[in-house]
Amino acid sequence: MPGPHRRPTLTAVAEQAGVSIATASKVLNGHSEVAPATRRRVEEAVADLGYRSPGARRADARRTVEFMVDKLDSPYAMEVLRGVTLAAEEADVDVTVSRVRRGGGDRPEPPSSWTRRLTSAHRTGAIVVTAQVTETTYENIARARLPVVVIDPLDLTTPELVSIGSTNWTGGRTATEHLLELGHTRIAMIGGPEASISALARVDGFRSACQRAGVIVDQALVRHVAFDHDAARDAAHAVLQLDDPPTAMLASSDAQALGVLEAARRLGLAVPRDLSVVGYDDTYVAAWTNPPLTCVHQPLQDIGRAALRTVLALDEGRVPDSHHIELATSLVVRDSTAPPSPRPAALEGHR
Repeated sequence: MPGPHRRPTLTAVAEQAGVSIATASKVLNGHSEVAPATRRRVEEAVADLGYRSPGARRADARRTVEFMVDKLDSPYAMEVLRGVTLAAEEADVDVTVSRVRRGGGDRPEPPSSWTRRLTSAHRTGAIVVTAQVTETTYENIARARLPVVVIDPLDLTTPELVSIGSTNWTGGRTATEHLLELGHTRIAMIGGPEASISALARVDGFRSACQRAGVIVDQALVRHVAFDHDAARDAAHAVLQLDDPPTAMLASSDAQALGVLEAARRLGLAVPRDLSVVGYDDTYVAAWTNPPLTCVHQPLQDIGRAALRTVLALDEGRVPDSHHIELATSLVVRDSTAPPSPRPAALEGHR
């Protein structure tokens, strides 16, 4: 591999790929007459060596960061993207958007594939939203010398990887304290997937607040489901039909909170008279619900801004002060929470 002060050459790329310099050049210039297997070997060599063509280096004056996301219809992701875009405008760089799951399939694009694709496209770096980053992923990123920042990763098994999130434990605790102060003692928690460290942190914050207040957490009221509307709706529906239903419910995302509201509506429960609901994220949809949602506010736009600036700093060779950055959460109180009624009367008719 070339030394730290020598740029890898086209000759080195061709030698590693086992092709002629002419063939390597054709791949880099996008010619279609190269066999797929040969093209893949050249792209892998480019990624491994960190090669950039002279033309690409001249084009580096116009830097481009790729924003990679699981779901394009997520208010959470769109809020982060808003912050990324605003920071990119300030820094005079471009942003492209792609899906981690490409080609319409359910499986995410292999890390070796997307790091190779981003390197071949001469991206300055990438911001990856809610994708699981494994040790294999990090090895591919390190080999490609690609600045990558992960937003709210599902796990932190690769501490060398730079990630940005928020104070999830504090957010879960603050939301629960709000419900306890209103007088609720029978509180349900719709947690995110158990594989998600942010989801577990929110549930831990919930448990901590209950323990401090001397409130016993009923395990039947804690459900771990996906961060989406339908899964939360079904979980909330089941919890609300228990013999001793909760008077309040804390969701781990705004999408989940919308599912809780739908479950309550189907059971004829009025929010907040019969059930108080707290969301998490405080995306733009939170204020549009009926009633408007009390939410834990994640500074998603600020997270996006920080991610873009961190990618650019990494590209310039600056080492971050911390490999995991957390921004503070806060509670926004709206109309979906109130003191508990003596009994959710509307639910009695469903027993």
